[in-house]
Amino acid sequence: MKNLLLIVILSIGCYSLEAQSLTPVAYRDGDQKLNGLVTSNKGKKLPGVLVLPAWKGIDDEAKDAALALEKQGYIAFVADIYGEGNIPADNNAAGKIAGQFRNNYTLYQKRIELALEELKKAGADINKIAVIGYCFGGTGALETARANFPVKGVISIHGGLAKDSTRTDVALPVKILIENPAEDASVTPAVMNSLVKEMNAGKADWQVITYAYSKHTFTDPKSADYNEVMAKRAWQHTLFFLGEVLK
Repeated sequence: MKNLLLIVILSIGCYSLEAQSLTPVAYRDGDQKLNGLVTSNKGKKLPGVLVLPAWKGIDDEAKDAALALEKQGYIAFVADIYGEGNIPADNNAAGKIAGQFRNNYTLYQKRIELALEELKKAGADINKIAVIGYCFGGTGALETARANFPVKGVISIHGGLAKDSTRTDVALPVKILIENPAEDASVTPAVMNSLVKEMNAGKADWQVITYAYSKHTFTDPKSADYNEVMAKRAWQHTLFFLGEVLK
């Protein structure tokens, strides 16, 4: 009996490890190979969440978010925006390539759209999809809304909130949550005022939550900006929002 119990415990342990794995997914944008990651509950018809990583490409924060979302009953897909061979080695390189996508926002939107298609192929319910993004990926979450892709909600987590002033405001029918650190130097009062104007012009269902004493990458445990208390609150706000729009 004891041996049987031990086998059951080991089996559960092995299953848990398997359940918390991410599977590589190769896809393409023309000649550019892209390498995303999908949670192991793929193939089930579940609500789906696309995770857009920060400016250095797929990192531990994006992976950990996907695994945590799987535990909540979502299929998660981590997008590869830059593509194979284009992973920046340092902040300077990351700034350059992220800047290229910010300037060429239609290419950014296309890469997001391709990742959304992979999420759907993984079995996500096409009527229950949301997008979350960190830093550069937070900008991508807003670009998802601006592109009017068929998702239920987007969450920008310490994202770049500025938009080129030459761009026209568009209708924003998707629900939008912005999790903004109070001490993010890139989000000036002028940037925030412009964002609010854009949200209202688009008649969006929008909300900004500001986290006190928090600098830019406050949700990333590996960052010097990490604020554990505020990061945990932000994650709870993320789950609440996803529960509202997807379940």
